[in-house]
Amino acid sequence: QVQLVESGGGLVQAGGSLRLACAASGRTFSWYVMGWFRQAPGKEREFVAVIRWSGGSTYVDSVKGRFTISRDNAKNTVYLQMNSLKPEDTAVYYCAASGRVVTGWAKNDYDYWGQGTQVTVSS
Repeated sequence: QVQLVESGGGLVQAGGSLRLACAASGRTFSWYVMGWFRQAPGKEREFVAVIRWSGGSTYVDSVKGRFTISRDNAKNTVYLQMNSLKPEDTAVYYCAASGRVVTGWAKNDYDYWGQGTQVTVSS
């Protein structure tokens, strides 16, 4: 069983930055595919970024060049550095973990989810 706890959300002006963190329990964190998703009001939860055990990462086109996903296996933590934030980035951001061999782009790739952290970007 893996428990995920997100932190770092908040209110920021457009053009600003936030750094989200997701702390995971469990001793096999380094094996897990870790992803970030977001869900805006009235919309489906969408993929944002994924980082694999090797360190390889993939991003949704809308955040490429602005967001960076990283992981610290010694701290069992995955991060999402968000720069040049836009009002359309406003959403609840969720961390997710998978112990399977997956691409990490789809919600059903993941076995564990955090409770989410709100990010609000004002114009």
